[in-house]
Amino acid sequence: MTGGDRVSFGLKTVPAHTTYDDVLRVWEEADEIPLIEHAWLWDHMLPMFGDPGGPVLEGWTLLAALAARTERLRLGLMVTSNRTRAPAVLAKIASTVDVISRGRLVMGIGVGGTFQPGDTVAPREYDAYGLTLVPPGEGVERLAESCAIMRRMWTEDVFDFDGRHYRLKGTRCEPKPVQRPGPPIMIGGWGDRTLRVVAEHADIWNIPGPPHNDAAYIAERSKVLDGHCAAIGRDPRDIVRSTQVVVSYGDAAAARASVLAVMGAGITHIALNLRRPFPVGIARWAAEEIVEPVLARTR
Repeated sequence: MTGGDRVSFGLKTVPAHTTYDDVLRVWEEADEIPLIEHAWLWDHMLPMFGDPGGPVLEGWTLLAALAARTERLRLGLMVTSNRTRAPAVLAKIASTVDVISRGRLVMGIGVGGTFQPGDTVAPREYDAYGLTLVPPGEGVERLAESCAIMRRMWTEDVFDFDGRHYRLKGTRCEPKPVQRPGPPIMIGGWGDRTLRVVAEHADIWNIPGPPHNDAAYIAERSKVLDGHCAAIGRDPRDIVRSTQVVVSYGDAAAARASVLAVMGAGITHIALNLRRPFPVGIARWAAEEIVEPVLARTR
Protein backbone atom coordinates (compact mmCIF):
# COMPACT_ATOMS: atom_id res chain seq x y z
CA MET A 1 0.00 0.00 0.00
CA THR A 2 1.10 3.58 -0.65
CA GLY A 3 2.65 5.32 2.34
CA GLY A 4 3.69 2.09 4.02
CA ASP A 5 2.00 -1.25 4.50
CA ARG A 6 1.17 -1.00 8.20
CA VAL A 7 -2.42 0.09 8.83
CA SER A 8 -3.26 2.19 11.89
CA PHE A 9 -6.70 2.87 13.36
CA GLY A 10 -7.99 5.79 15.37
CA LEU A 11 -11.24 7.35 16.56
CA LYS A 12 -12.77 10.71 15.73
CA THR A 13 -15.15 12.36 18.19
CA VAL A 14 -16.79 15.49 16.77
CA PRO A 15 -17.19 17.84 19.77
CA ALA A 16 -20.61 19.21 18.74
CA HIS A 17 -23.88 18.51 20.55
CA THR A 18 -21.93 16.71 23.27
CA THR A 19 -20.02 17.47 26.48
CA TYR A 20 -16.41 17.53 27.59
CA ASP A 21 -17.03 14.66 29.99
CA ASP A 22 -18.43 12.42 27.24
CA VAL A 23 -15.52 13.10 24.87
CA LEU A 24 -13.02 12.60 27.69
CA ARG A 25 -14.62 9.26 28.59
CA VAL A 26 -14.17 7.96 25.03
CA TRP A 27 -10.57 9.17 24.78
CA GLU A 28 -9.55 7.76 28.15
CA GLU A 29 -11.05 4.41 27.20
CA ALA A 30 -9.33 4.46 23.81
CA ASP A 31 -6.02 5.31 25.48
CA GLU A 32 -6.15 1.88 27.15
CA ILE A 33 -6.75 -0.05 23.91
CA PRO A 34 -3.55 -0.70 21.90
CA LEU A 35 -5.44 -1.33 18.65
CA ILE A 36 -6.63 2.30 18.78
CA GLU A 37 -3.51 4.32 17.99
CA HIS A 38 -4.79 7.85 17.41
CA ALA A 39 -7.74 10.13 18.24
CA TRP A 40 -9.17 13.21 16.53
CA LEU A 41 -11.38 16.27 16.95
CA TRP A 42 -12.56 18.81 14.37
CA ASP A 43 -12.17 22.60 14.02
CA HIS A 44 -15.50 24.42 13.88
CA MET A 45 -17.01 27.13 16.07
CA LEU A 46 -20.63 26.33 15.21
CA PRO A 47 -22.36 22.98 14.58
CA MET A 48 -22.22 21.88 10.97
CA PHE A 49 -25.30 19.72 11.52
CA GLY A 50 -28.36 19.68 13.77
CA ASP A 51 -29.38 22.69 15.85
CA PRO A 52 -27.15 25.62 14.80
CA GLY A 53 -27.50 26.98 18.33
CA GLY A 54 -26.21 23.78 19.94
CA PRO A 55 -22.98 23.45 21.92
CA VAL A 56 -19.55 23.10 20.27
CA LEU A 57 -16.29 22.79 22.17
CA GLU A 58 -13.35 24.70 20.62
CA GLY A 59 -10.98 22.18 19.09
CA TRP A 60 -7.48 23.23 20.18
CA THR A 61 -8.52 24.07 23.73
CA LEU A 62 -10.21 20.69 24.03
CA LEU A 63 -7.22 18.96 22.44
CA ALA A 64 -4.87 20.43 25.04
CA ALA A 65 -7.14 19.19 27.83
CA LEU A 66 -7.33 15.70 26.33
CA ALA A 67 -3.57 15.64 25.77
CA ALA A 68 -3.10 16.18 29.49
CA ARG A 69 -5.51 13.35 30.35
CA THR A 70 -4.10 10.68 27.99
CA GLU A 71 -0.71 9.04 27.75
CA ARG A 72 -0.40 6.99 24.56
CA LEU A 73 -2.70 8.14 21.75
CA ARG A 74 -1.39 10.20 18.87
CA LEU A 75 -3.81 13.13 18.63
CA GLY A 76 -4.86 16.10 16.56
CA LEU A 77 -7.60 17.94 14.70
CA MET A 78 -8.87 16.41 11.47
CA VAL A 79 -8.30 19.09 10.30
CA THR A 80 -7.58 22.64 11.50
CA SER A 81 -8.90 25.50 9.39
CA ASN A 82 -6.04 27.65 8.16
CA ARG A 83 -8.46 30.59 8.09
CA THR A 84 -9.28 30.58 11.81
CA ARG A 85 -5.92 31.47 13.40
CA ALA A 86 -2.87 33.34 12.15
CA PRO A 87 -0.24 30.74 11.16
CA ALA A 88 2.38 31.86 13.68
CA VAL A 89 -0.21 31.77 16.46
CA LEU A 90 -1.30 28.31 15.34
CA ALA A 91 2.29 27.04 15.26
CA LYS A 92 2.78 28.34 18.81
CA ILE A 93 -0.41 26.61 19.98
CA ALA A 94 0.67 23.38 18.31
CA SER A 95 4.10 23.52 19.91
CA THR A 96 2.50 23.91 23.33
CA VAL A 97 0.14 20.97 22.76
CA ASP A 98 3.07 18.82 21.64
CA VAL A 99 4.84 19.68 24.90
CA ILE A 100 1.72 18.91 26.95
CA SER A 101 1.26 15.57 25.17
CA ARG A 102 4.99 14.78 25.44
CA GLY A 103 5.38 14.47 21.70
CA ARG A 104 2.10 12.96 20.46
CA LEU A 105 0.65 15.73 18.29
CA VAL A 106 -0.15 15.35 14.59
CA MET A 107 -0.58 18.80 13.04
CA GLY A 108 -3.73 18.45 10.95
CA ILE A 109 -4.48 21.43 8.72
CA GLY A 110 -6.48 22.33 5.63
CA VAL A 111 -7.34 25.34 3.47
CA GLY A 112 -10.36 26.29 5.59
CA GLY A 113 -13.28 28.41 4.49
CA THR A 114 -13.35 29.64 0.89
CA PHE A 115 -16.03 31.09 -1.38
CA GLN A 116 -18.13 28.24 -2.75
CA PRO A 117 -21.26 28.89 -4.85
CA GLY A 118 -24.40 27.99 -2.93
CA ASP A 119 -22.61 27.32 0.37
CA THR A 120 -24.49 28.75 3.34
CA VAL A 121 -22.84 26.78 6.17
CA ALA A 122 -19.31 28.22 6.00
CA PRO A 123 -20.51 31.85 5.65
CA ARG A 124 -22.74 31.40 8.72
CA GLU A 125 -19.80 30.26 10.82
CA TYR A 126 -17.29 32.78 9.48
CA ASP A 127 -19.68 35.72 9.74
CA ALA A 128 -20.50 34.77 13.33
CA TYR A 129 -16.83 34.86 14.34
CA GLY A 130 -15.64 37.79 12.24
CA LEU A 131 -13.63 35.58 9.91
CA THR A 132 -13.23 36.12 6.17
CA LEU A 133 -13.75 33.69 3.33
CA VAL A 134 -11.21 33.89 0.51
CA PRO A 135 -11.16 32.61 -3.08
CA PRO A 136 -10.03 28.94 -3.29
CA GLY A 137 -6.75 29.79 -5.04
CA GLU A 138 -5.81 32.27 -2.34
CA GLY A 139 -6.76 29.75 0.33
CA VAL A 140 -4.31 27.21 -1.12
CA GLU A 141 -1.55 29.82 -1.34
CA ARG A 142 -2.11 30.76 2.30
CA LEU A 143 -2.00 27.08 3.34
CA ALA A 144 1.40 26.61 1.69
CA GLU A 145 2.80 29.70 3.44
CA SER A 146 1.39 28.52 6.78
CA CYS A 147 3.10 25.14 6.44
CA ALA A 148 6.41 26.87 5.72
CA ILE A 149 5.97 29.16 8.73
CA MET A 150 5.19 26.25 11.05
CA ARG A 151 8.25 24.27 9.98
CA ARG A 152 10.50 27.29 10.49
CA MET A 153 9.04 28.12 13.91
CA TRP A 154 9.64 24.57 15.06
CA THR A 155 13.24 24.39 13.82
CA GLU A 156 14.76 27.91 13.78
CA ASP A 157 15.65 30.18 16.69
CA VAL A 158 14.50 33.42 15.04
CA PHE A 159 13.51 34.39 11.49
CA ASP A 160 11.65 36.83 9.28
CA PHE A 161 9.07 35.73 6.72
CA ASP A 162 8.05 37.80 3.71
CA GLY A 163 5.29 35.93 1.90
CA ARG A 164 2.53 37.04 -0.38
CA HIS A 165 -0.10 36.71 2.36
CA TYR A 166 1.83 36.60 5.65
CA ARG A 167 4.72 38.74 6.87
CA LEU A 168 6.59 38.12 10.11
CA LYS A 169 9.56 39.81 11.75
CA GLY A 170 11.74 38.46 14.55
CA THR A 171 9.56 35.37 14.99
CA ARG A 172 10.50 32.96 17.78
CA CYS A 173 8.88 29.83 19.21
CA GLU A 174 10.03 28.56 22.59
CA PRO A 175 9.69 25.97 23.84
CA LYS A 176 10.07 24.01 20.65
CA PRO A 177 7.91 20.91 20.12
CA VAL A 178 9.09 17.70 21.77
CA GLN A 179 9.08 16.04 18.34
CA ARG A 180 11.98 17.02 16.12
CA PRO A 181 12.00 18.56 13.62
CA GLY A 182 8.37 19.04 14.67
CA PRO A 183 5.02 17.25 14.70
CA PRO A 184 4.12 15.43 11.48
CA ILE A 185 1.94 17.60 9.25
CA MET A 186 -1.34 16.14 7.99
CA ILE A 187 -2.95 18.13 5.19
CA GLY A 188 -6.61 17.54 4.40
CA GLY A 189 -8.09 18.13 0.96
CA TRP A 190 -8.57 16.70 -2.51
CA GLY A 191 -8.25 19.46 -5.12
CA ASP A 192 -5.35 19.53 -7.58
CA ARG A 193 -3.81 22.69 -6.12
CA THR A 194 -4.11 21.43 -2.55
CA LEU A 195 -2.50 18.13 -3.52
CA ARG A 196 0.51 20.08 -4.78
CA VAL A 197 0.85 21.56 -1.27
CA VAL A 198 0.49 18.04 0.16
CA ALA A 199 3.36 16.87 -2.03
CA GLU A 200 5.53 19.76 -0.88
CA HIS A 201 4.76 19.84 2.85
CA ALA A 202 2.77 16.88 4.21
CA ASP A 203 3.77 13.74 6.05
CA ILE A 204 0.16 12.52 5.92
CA TRP A 205 -2.52 13.24 3.31
CA ASN A 206 -6.07 13.11 4.63
CA ILE A 207 -8.90 12.90 2.13
CA PRO A 208 -11.98 14.06 4.03
CA GLY A 209 -14.74 11.63 4.85
CA PRO A 210 -17.95 11.16 2.90
CA PRO A 211 -18.60 11.81 0.14
CA HIS A 212 -14.96 12.20 -0.86
CA ASN A 213 -13.67 8.88 0.53
CA ASP A 214 -15.20 6.68 -2.14
CA ALA A 215 -12.52 4.11 -2.97
CA ALA A 216 -12.42 4.90 -6.69
CA TYR A 217 -12.15 8.63 -6.02
CA ILE A 218 -9.38 8.06 -3.48
CA ALA A 219 -7.43 6.00 -6.01
CA GLU A 220 -7.81 8.70 -8.69
CA ARG A 221 -6.79 11.52 -6.31
CA SER A 222 -3.88 9.45 -5.06
CA LYS A 223 -2.53 9.21 -8.60
CA VAL A 224 -2.72 13.00 -8.88
CA LEU A 225 -0.73 13.30 -5.65
CA ASP A 226 1.83 10.81 -6.98
CA GLY A 227 2.22 13.01 -10.06
CA HIS A 228 2.86 16.10 -7.96
CA CYS A 229 5.45 14.17 -5.94
CA ALA A 230 7.19 13.06 -9.13
CA ALA A 231 7.29 16.66 -10.39
CA ILE A 232 9.25 17.82 -7.32
CA GLY A 233 11.35 14.67 -6.90
CA ARG A 234 9.65 13.34 -3.78
CA ASP A 235 8.97 9.65 -3.21
CA PRO A 236 5.14 9.37 -2.92
CA ARG A 237 5.60 6.45 -0.54
CA ASP A 238 6.84 8.97 2.03
CA ILE A 239 3.29 10.33 2.40
CA VAL A 240 0.87 8.27 4.48
CA ARG A 241 -2.68 8.16 3.04
CA SER A 242 -5.52 8.81 5.51
CA THR A 243 -9.30 9.07 5.67
CA GLN A 244 -12.20 8.71 8.09
CA VAL A 245 -15.05 6.21 8.01
CA VAL A 246 -18.36 7.09 9.63
CA VAL A 247 -19.52 4.31 11.94
CA SER A 248 -23.12 3.21 12.41
CA TYR A 249 -23.42 1.46 15.76
CA GLY A 250 -26.11 -0.83 14.43
CA ASP A 251 -24.12 -1.99 11.39
CA ALA A 252 -20.52 -2.92 12.16
CA ALA A 253 -20.43 -5.02 8.98
CA ALA A 254 -20.97 -1.91 6.85
CA ALA A 255 -18.14 -0.13 8.67
CA ARG A 256 -15.84 -3.09 8.10
CA ALA A 257 -16.72 -3.12 4.41
CA SER A 258 -16.01 0.61 4.10
CA VAL A 259 -12.67 0.21 5.86
CA LEU A 260 -11.64 -2.65 3.58
CA ALA A 261 -12.68 -0.63 0.52
CA VAL A 262 -10.54 2.39 1.40
CA MET A 263 -7.64 0.13 2.34
CA GLY A 264 -7.89 -1.36 -1.13
CA ALA A 265 -7.43 2.16 -2.51
CA GLY A 266 -4.18 2.60 -0.59
CA ILE A 267 -5.36 4.10 2.69
CA THR A 268 -3.29 2.99 5.69
CA HIS A 269 -4.35 5.59 8.31
CA ILE A 270 -8.03 5.25 9.25
CA ALA A 271 -10.13 7.22 11.74
CA LEU A 272 -13.45 5.69 12.77
CA ASN A 273 -15.84 8.62 13.11
CA LEU A 274 -18.10 7.93 16.10
CA ARG A 275 -21.49 9.60 16.22
CA ARG A 276 -22.93 11.20 19.33
CA PRO A 277 -24.24 10.30 21.79
CA PHE A 278 -21.21 8.13 22.55
CA PRO A 279 -22.35 4.85 24.15
CA VAL A 280 -20.46 3.58 27.16
CA GLY A 281 -17.71 1.24 25.99
CA ILE A 282 -17.82 2.50 22.39
CA ALA A 283 -14.04 2.57 21.93
CA ARG A 284 -13.71 -1.09 22.91
CA TRP A 285 -16.70 -1.97 20.72
CA ALA A 286 -15.01 -0.29 17.75
CA ALA A 287 -11.79 -2.18 18.40
CA GLU A 288 -13.50 -5.55 18.79
CA GLU A 289 -16.18 -5.25 16.10
CA ILE A 290 -14.30 -3.32 13.41
CA VAL A 291 -10.55 -3.13 13.92
CA GLU A 292 -9.84 -6.70 15.03
CA PRO A 293 -11.91 -8.39 12.27
CA VAL A 294 -10.40 -6.15 9.58
CA LEU A 295 -6.85 -6.82 10.72
CA ALA A 296 -7.56 -10.53 10.93
CA ARG A 297 -8.88 -10.53 7.38
CA THR A 298 -5.88 -8.66 5.98
CA ARG A 299 -3.10 -10.59 7.70
